[in-house]
Amino acid sequence: MAGDPGAVEATLKSRIGAILRSTSGNFLEMFDFFLFGFYATYIARAFFPSGNETTELLLTFGTFWLGALMRPLGAIVLGAYIDRIGRRKGLIITLAIMASGTVLIAFCPSYDTIGIAAPLIVLAGRLLQGFSAGVEIGGVSIYLFEIATPGRRGFYTSFQSASQQVAIMFAALIGYGLNAFLTKQQLGDFGWRIPFFIGCLIVPFIFFIRRSLQETQEFAKRTRHPSTREILTTVAANWRIVLLGMMLTTMTTVTFYMITVYTPTFGKNVLKLTETDSLIVTLFVAITNFVWLPVGGALSDAIGRKPVLLTISTLSLLTTYPALHWLVADPTFGKMLAVELWFSFFFGVYNGAMVVSLSEVVPAHVRASGFSLAYSLATALFGTATPMVSTYLIQTTGDRAAPSYWLMAAAACGIVATLALFRSGPRVERAPAHA
Repeated sequence: MAGDPGAVEATLKSRIGAILRSTSGNFLEMFDFFLFGFYATYIARAFFPSGNETTELLLTFGTFWLGALMRPLGAIVLGAYIDRIGRRKGLIITLAIMASGTVLIAFCPSYDTIGIAAPLIVLAGRLLQGFSAGVEIGGVSIYLFEIATPGRRGFYTSFQSASQQVAIMFAALIGYGLNAFLTKQQLGDFGWRIPFFIGCLIVPFIFFIRRSLQETQEFAKRTRHPSTREILTTVAANWRIVLLGMMLTTMTTVTFYMITVYTPTFGKNVLKLTETDSLIVTLFVAITNFVWLPVGGALSDAIGRKPVLLTISTLSLLTTYPALHWLVADPTFGKMLAVELWFSFFFGVYNGAMVVSLSEVVPAHVRASGFSLAYSLATALFGTATPMVSTYLIQTTGDRAAPSYWLMAAAACGIVATLALFRSGPRVERAPAHA
């Protein structure tokens, strides 16, 4: 019975369990991605030694970016698989591929030990992770979208990214502990590998809980599932939605990679703050992201997607350079924390509305493929390029606030995409969602 308190409680527990099981792979993905960014300096010395710190960082972030270029391919191949076979089976496959990349990076010997094979193995690990990540975010987002209750799809889908923030908190706390107990030399020699080993140990547990994931009722009730050819044809026919979806997502991915993956390096190498300061800032960013994401999703459910997306994009466009210029003029821990929390507000509220918006505008029978392709293109071409582009902009312009240009361009993309996608009014599915 609908009014039975016991039934309501059981349903709530079931939904919470489904959210946790589906987002567990997201946790592993972001845990590894964050570690690669935070320990970029040590990874650079271990696998890309050149004698020049900037060159080493560019090679490391370049490898990070090349891995991301596999995302669109993963989105097409694995996305079509998920749309054809089902959400549950697809999410188990993506986890297996992601885990293999983690193992390769964790156990790869250094350049001093095996020479050129070392960076090639690391690159292979990143390519596998990128291929998997191409559909992991999309698959989880669509899963949450399809199990959401009517009128709360924004709130539900926000937990896709919220799970990633938990991973960042976890990684930051591990990093803080390592800094407390290990010397800088020990961190460079072997300490940076410890979090990756921990990631390997987490994998069996995530496999265990994701195996119990149930298929969504919306997918299960379909009497016919399109072939891979039909899926790809439909996605190609909707290229405009994919392109605008990519632009819509660019604001999210650039801001996210700036405040998480690049922040530790920016704090240590550019602002010359301590590693501990950068870790604490990153931890607070993850906490505030976790708060703002469901707020953004719920707000978009209440007042519409378009007002939320436009407001945040405009604020980002107008305030990003002044904020970074203020920070680099006299870098302090307090200033860095304030600026990063401001950017965290942008990311959390915008992404909370963006994920559900993208889920709604993509045709239902190719949701996983279309969503994943748009998201992956944005991440591959813009988001994961953020550390490398930021490093390059600072080096070529001499302006430590130059990364703001990249963020402002992303904000402009968000504005254009929002106006184009919602020019006929809010495009929100009003049909009841399946429980």
